[in-house]
Amino acid sequence: MQLVEVSTPQQAREFLEFPPRVIYRHDPNYIRPLNQDVEQVFDPQKNKYFRHGQLTRWLLLDGQGQTIGRVAAFINERTAHTMEQPTGGMGFFECVDDQGAANVLLDACRDWLAARGMEAMDGPINFGDRDQWWGLLIDNFGPPTYTVNYNPPYYQRLLETYGFQVYFKQYTYSRKVADMLTEDYQRRAERLFKGSGYSFEHLRLKQLAKYTEDFRQVYNKAWVNHAGVKEMTTAQASSIMTKLRPVLEEKITWFAYYQGEPVGFFISLPELNQLFRHVNGNLNWWGKLKFAYYRWRGAVDTFTGIAFGIVPAHQRKGVEAMLVLAASKVVQDTSKVPYENFVMNWIGDFNPKMMKVAERVGGKIWRTHATFRFLFDRNKPFERAKAIG
Repeated sequence: MQLVEVSTPQQAREFLEFPPRVIYRHDPNYIRPLNQDVEQVFDPQKNKYFRHGQLTRWLLLDGQGQTIGRVAAFINERTAHTMEQPTGGMGFFECVDDQGAANVLLDACRDWLAARGMEAMDGPINFGDRDQWWGLLIDNFGPPTYTVNYNPPYYQRLLETYGFQVYFKQYTYSRKVADMLTEDYQRRAERLFKGSGYSFEHLRLKQLAKYTEDFRQVYNKAWVNHAGVKEMTTAQASSIMTKLRPVLEEKITWFAYYQGEPVGFFISLPELNQLFRHVNGNLNWWGKLKFAYYRWRGAVDTFTGIAFGIVPAHQRKGVEAMLVLAASKVVQDTSKVPYENFVMNWIGDFNPKMMKVAERVGGKIWRTHATFRFLFDRNKPFERAKAIG
């Protein structure tokens, strides 16, 4: 076997083409990620994490020069040293069902990270935010949602045999849109709402600039100074909403206000992989035409929550319950919202409070991923992620 560090355009292309050609060629559930989504992770001009981190990646070739695996290793300096031991990342792991091949790939990550002062690696994760490419799929191997990791079941065996252990599990909750909220939940939300000063409304695209600023204000109050998060500028908020604009739908994105001031939001999108499954990873002009055609055909029956936030001063006051009740009165009207299923963003098992919130609104665990950790010192005791909240 030969390990090759990716350094040419041809090798970068092979990094994209190997999984669908070899690993998933007979898998009917596989939906190929968009090439541009994967490529931007490795592009220093597009991935902001290069400003405070470093990355490399490899291909593994067999004796005949055929690709049998790939992987990436990276360090995010902002988070690496917040752990008990300096911890780097491993991701974009794809490998044939061969423990020896997997070991070569994982050894390469370990050695590269150790040479740069790391003492552990988490994986498979992303050189980026946690909402994309994070965790190994370990339960419910159906079609993946957009930018969520998908893999064969045997990957868990490859990682655990190497020595990885589950650091935390990631639960994706789902519910049927038509299922009614419990009477207790509705009564509580209605009781809280009366005379509360809160109001709720869905996005209106004609006023996108207003909602963009509302989003920015809530984001900055809810997340700035938390785990190194910096304040979002007006330009950054505008860039995010401009990118989302082609797929935003008014009635599935909601905002909460207190006496007219924005205090919360819930942003969701149509489940894009139900459209991207038809473009084979390539959103060129033909791919965009297919995307538009299948969207017009009504190929999407699911919407997915991508962001939720309540400013600290209004947490523990039932705002999320009131927001859910207000939204339910619209999204459960099939003449206004054509979706059958709602999928929530994943929640780590270290966050039991948010798990309870998901359960209270009728969510049930639908799919499980896991973030694994490998300690380089094999004699050091392993500890799972500590619970918060």
